Amino acid sequence: MTMPRSTDRLPLPYRAENPLLANRLASLQGALDWAAAARAATPWVRAVRDNPPPFWAMESLLKEYPISSAEGLALMRLAEALLRVPDAETAIALTADQLGRADFDGAADSTLARLSSSAIAMSKHFLPSDERQPGLMAKLGARTVVGATLRAVQLLGRQFVLGQTIEEGMKEAANARKKQGNLSFSFDMLGEGARTDADALRYLASYQNAIAAIARTADPARSPVQNDGISIKLSALHPRFEDAQHARVMSELVPRVWQLCEAAAAANLNLTIDAEEVERLELSLDVFEALARLVSERFPQWQGFGLALQAYQTRAVELIEHVASLARRYQLRFMCRLVKGAYWDAEIKRAQELGLPAYPVYTHKHHTDVSYLACAKALLAAPDAIFPQFATHNAGTIAAILQMASKHEASEAGSVTPRRFELQRLHGMGEGIYREVLKNPNIGCRVYAPVGAHRDLLAYLVRRLLENGANSSFVHQLADESVGMEELLVSPLRLETKAAFPLPLDLYGAGRANSLGRDLAVVAQRDDLLAAHAVCVVPTVAEARSDEVDAAVDRAIKAFDAWNHAPVAQRAAALRFAGDALEAQLPRFCALLVKEAHKTWSDAVSEVREAVDFLRFYANEAERIQAPQTLPGPTGESNTLRLEGRGAWVCISPWNFPLAIFVGQVAAALATGNTVLAKPAEQTPAVALEAVKLLHAAGIPANALQLLHGPGETVGAALVAQPGVAGVVFTGSTQVAKIIQRALAAKDGPIVPLIAETGGINAMLVDSTALPEQVADAVVQSAFRSAGQRCSALRLLCVHEGIADHVIEMIQGAAKELVVGDTADLATDVGPLIDADAFEGIQREVQRLRAQVKALLPEPAPTAALPTLMPPQMFEIGAVADAKQEIFGPVLQVVRWKGDPLAVLQQINALGYGLTLGIQTRIDNRAQALARAARVGNVYVNRNMIGAVVGVQPFGGEGLSGTGPKAGGPNYLLRFCAEQTLTINTTAAGGNVALFTA
Repeated sequence: MTMPRSTDRLPLPYRAENPLLANRLASLQGALDWAAAARAATPWVRAVRDNPPPFWAMESLLKEYPISSAEGLALMRLAEALLRVPDAETAIALTADQLGRADFDGAADSTLARLSSSAIAMSKHFLPSDERQPGLMAKLGARTVVGATLRAVQLLGRQFVLGQTIEEGMKEAANARKKQGNLSFSFDMLGEGARTDADALRYLASYQNAIAAIARTADPARSPVQNDGISIKLSALHPRFEDAQHARVMSELVPRVWQLCEAAAAANLNLTIDAEEVERLELSLDVFEALARLVSERFPQWQGFGLALQAYQTRAVELIEHVASLARRYQLRFMCRLVKGAYWDAEIKRAQELGLPAYPVYTHKHHTDVSYLACAKALLAAPDAIFPQFATHNAGTIAAILQMASKHEASEAGSVTPRRFELQRLHGMGEGIYREVLKNPNIGCRVYAPVGAHRDLLAYLVRRLLENGANSSFVHQLADESVGMEELLVSPLRLETKAAFPLPLDLYGAGRANSLGRDLAVVAQRDDLLAAHAVCVVPTVAEARSDEVDAAVDRAIKAFDAWNHAPVAQRAAALRFAGDALEAQLPRFCALLVKEAHKTWSDAVSEVREAVDFLRFYANEAERIQAPQTLPGPTGESNTLRLEGRGAWVCISPWNFPLAIFVGQVAAALATGNTVLAKPAEQTPAVALEAVKLLHAAGIPANALQLLHGPGETVGAALVAQPGVAGVVFTGSTQVAKIIQRALAAKDGPIVPLIAETGGINAMLVDSTALPEQVADAVVQSAFRSAGQRCSALRLLCVHEGIADHVIEMIQGAAKELVVGDTADLATDVGPLIDADAFEGIQREVQRLRAQVKALLPEPAPTAALPTLMPPQMFEIGAVADAKQEIFGPVLQVVRWKGDPLAVLQQINALGYGLTLGIQTRIDNRAQALARAARVGNVYVNRNMIGAVVGVQPFGGEGLSGTGPKAGGPNYLLRFCAEQTLTINTTAAGGNVALFTA
C-alpha cells in the first residue's frame, strides 16, 4: 500500500503570521502565568550574574564581540574559514583582511575573551594591510602571527566541540556527569549536506561508529531517556535529499537510516532526526513515518526514536499534532526535541527569492517565543505519544515550561516528577543558567554535543553564532548587566502589529509587485502545473513569407505615431495588465515551456516570473524616464527634455529563454512608444505566439506588435535589411550579432542602433579560502542547470591548486548525482538540448576535448528515447587561454592556478568576453579588487552565476558579450528612445514678467 505523503496532512507552510499568532496566544490563556515564570527565573539569572561559570563560552564571547560588531563578524569569518585554508599565503591574506576591519585591543572581561583577544590583537599588529606585500609580510613574521590567530580560533572551537572523536567526546561527557549527575548527552557528529554519495557513506560510517561506541558504555536495561544517544541529519546521508527526488530518497535513504535505528534500538539508545530547512519537512516526515512503521514491526518496545521540531515554523503546532497521531497509529512513543530553529535567515531569503505568498517562519523573535510556548503546551498534552525535550537557553522559557509541566503532575507540591520530560542545551552554551536549574535533582538535561574535527565546525558554529548573537537574544543579553531584569525576562506574550519586513510579494515596495512564484517542494503548489501539462498542446506557427515581412514592416511604421503619442501611462497600464494576466496563467505557460523548450519545471516557473517582472519593471521605468524633465537655464526661457520612441523595432529573441527574453525585448520597445516586429527563435515559436496573444488581449494594438516566425537567414535577415527599421535588439550568439551589425552598417539612411546580448566564456575564480561544498553547489547550478544552455552559464572553473583535488572530486560526485532525462518529470535536473543541430555541435566539441585533454566525467551514452540528451561533461585543461570558445551546453572546463589571483583574472579578461564572473573567496578585499579589475557585466561573489533578477541584477556584458545597456536595469529603456529638448523664449511677448514679479 502506498502511504499518503505528509503534505496531504499538513497545512501549507505559507500563512499570514498575525492571525496565526493570535491563535497561539489564545491557546496559552489560562495555561501560563508569565509573571510567575519571570519571578521563578529571576534567582537563576541573578546567581549567574553574581557568580558566572569559569567558561561561559558563548555568553562571554557575544558580550565581548557581538555579531553586529566588526570584531564579532571577523571572528565568525575566521572561525568559518581559517582552519581549512591549506596554503600560508592565503591564510595570511585572510587573517589580514578580517582582522584589519576590527579592534581587538579593548579590555576583555572573560577568560575566553582575554585569551582570544590577546592572540588576535597581537596578530593584527604584525599583519600588513595589503596582501600584495610579500616582502613586508615575511619581514614581520606573518606566518608566526597567523599561527597565533589559528590557536585563538582553535581555542574558540574547543568551547563548542565536545571532542574531536566520539571516544574523546564520551570521556568529556563522563567528566561532566561527575559534576552534574542529571546530565545526559546527544552526540552530533559534525557534517551535513552530503554532495556526493561517497560523502553520504562516510557520514553513515561515522554515525555507525558513534552508535557502537555509545552502546559499549550504555546500559541496555535503562530506558533511552536515561542513556546517551545520537542526533543525525538526513541531508548528511543522501546527496539528493530533496522532494523532487522523493522516490529515490525513500528507496535509498530509508534503508541507510534503518541500519542506524536497528543499532540504536538494540542498545536501547535514543536516536533523533535533526530538523532541517522547511522545504525538506514533508520529505523528512515521509522518511520518519517509513522508519516508524519498521520500528513498530521490529522494535515495538523501543521508545528512543524521535525527531526535532522547529517552533519558528508557522505550522509547528500542527506538526506536533501530526507526529502525535503517527505515534498513536504505530503504537509508539517518540522523543521530540523542540527547538526555536536555526535556518531563519535562509528561510526568509528563500521565500523572497521564490516570490512566495508569505514566510514559512515567524518574522518577529517574540512571535517564535510564543509559538515555542504553544508547542510546549501541545507536547506536554500528549504524554502517551511524545516524550518532550525542550531545547532552550532562555531562563524565562525554562521557568514557563516547568510551570506548565507542573500542571500535568499529580504532586501536591507541584514539583516535577522525574523523566516526564527533559530540558536540553547546546554544549558550550547555557552552562550558567542550567547550573542553577539543575539544582533540582528531578529535572533532567540533555546536552546536544557536537563531535568532530575543529575544521568541520564551521557550519554548526556559524549558525549558533548567528542564532544567538543577535542583540535581542537571551544568550547575548544575559552577560550584559546593563540589560535589566525586567527587560531580560520581558513577556513575549504579545502580538506585534508592525511588520518585521515586507512580505515576499512586497519586496520591491509599493511601486512594483514581486512576481508570484511556486514552491515545488510542496505538492499542492505543483498540482496545477502537472494538470496543465497533461492538456497542453503546442500550437503550430506558420512561417512568414517575404511579402508578409514587407507588409508587416509597413504596418508597424504606420502604427508608430498613434502608439508613440498614446500617453505613457496608457502604455504602462497595458503592460501591467499583461503582467497580471501572465502571472495568472503561470501553469499554462510553464507547461508550454516544458513541452516546447525542454525546460525543467523549476526553470519554467522562474522564466514565467522573469517575464512578469519585465512587464512590470519596464512599465514603471517608461513612466519614470518619459516624464518631461525641466532643465535649469537662464531667466526668460524654459528648457524641457522629453524622451519618445524611435519607430519600428525588430526584436530577435533566442530559444533558451523563449518567454522571458522575448517578452523583455518586446515590453521595453512597447513601453517607450515603439512598435515591434518580433522574430522568435525557430525552435520555440509557440511560446512567443501565446505571449503575443496575451499582450494583444491586454490592449497592445495588433499593428504595434506583430509576430514573424521563420529562419534567421530569411525572415530575420529580411527584417534587419528593411529601410524603415528604427532599431534592432538581439540576444544570441556573438557570430550572429556581428552579422546583424554589418548588415545595419551597410544600409543607407539613418544609423540604426543595435542592442546585442551575446554569450561568453564565463569563468569562476576560486581561492583556497572558499568552502568546497558551497563551490560545488555553485558550480553544478551554474554549469549544468538548464543543460548549460544559458548565456550566463559557467564555462571555465579556475580553482586554486591547494584545494583543487577536493573541489574537483566533489563536483564530479555531485554531477553524477544529477538526473538526466525528460523535463516533464519533476525529478529531472538536466533535460535534452534544444535540437539535433545543437547536440551534434556540442558533441563534436566534447569529442575534441576528450582527444586533447583529461576528461573528468564519463563519456555520454546515446539515449534512443531522447537522442539529444547530454549529461554533464567536465575536462581539465592546462591554461585559461586553452578555453578558446564558448560551448553552449553542459560542458565545463577546469584549470588549476597558483600565485596571484589578479594575474589569473587578467588571463580571463584576455579571452575577450565579458558577461559573467564568479568569485569564491572569504577575503573581502580580494573579492572587491577582483571585481574592480574584471571586464565583465555581472560579478557574483560566493554564490552561483545564473538567474539574474529584473531590477535587482541588471544583466548584460561587454566586449564579445554584448553592447549594453543591461536588460532589467535603469538604463535599458534609454536606448529605445529618441531625445528632444524643447526651448521656449518666454519673453518673446511682453518681456520677462516672471523676473519683474519675483
